[in-house]
Amino acid sequence: MTNVPNQIEAQVQQVISGHTVDVLITNQDPPLMARIRMIGIQAPSWKQKPWGDQAKTCLKKILSETTETGDQKSVILELDVEEKDRYSRWLAYVWLDGVLVNEQLVAKGCALASPLVPNNKYDDRIAHAQEYARIMGYGIWNPDQPLRLTPAEFRRQNP
Repeated sequence: MTNVPNQIEAQVQQVISGHTVDVLITNQDPPLMARIRMIGIQAPSWKQKPWGDQAKTCLKKILSETTETGDQKSVILELDVEEKDRYSRWLAYVWLDGVLVNEQLVAKGCALASPLVPNNKYDDRIAHAQEYARIMGYGIWNPDQPLRLTPAEFRRQNP
């Protein structure tokens, strides 16, 4: 495995799904494009209508803040024990202005808490965010239109 620092500054280039983004790591020479899978959460599949699209839109909205000059704000990627998944995506917690984006997505009801052992540094925070979203009826917890299958269950039933 590549020896990388625990925290990396990056610019989000594209939101791929409700839990995956492409970033540009500019402090590398040459700059490095990387696909990031957010740790500790699982967003609905894009095939899970309307929740998959809502999760992606939710993440885009959170990450769309810009600086006063109109530049995209930098995010901080925090790695944990396991650095990459089986698809070679970097596994990271994403921070924007001191806010844990992974946790924020769950608190808004846009994603589910999904512990990913051994990467469990913020599992308690993310679990509390899910409980809050569930109690408040946000997003996938909306009693009028709840998410009926977890993303993993949906993938098993819809290969």
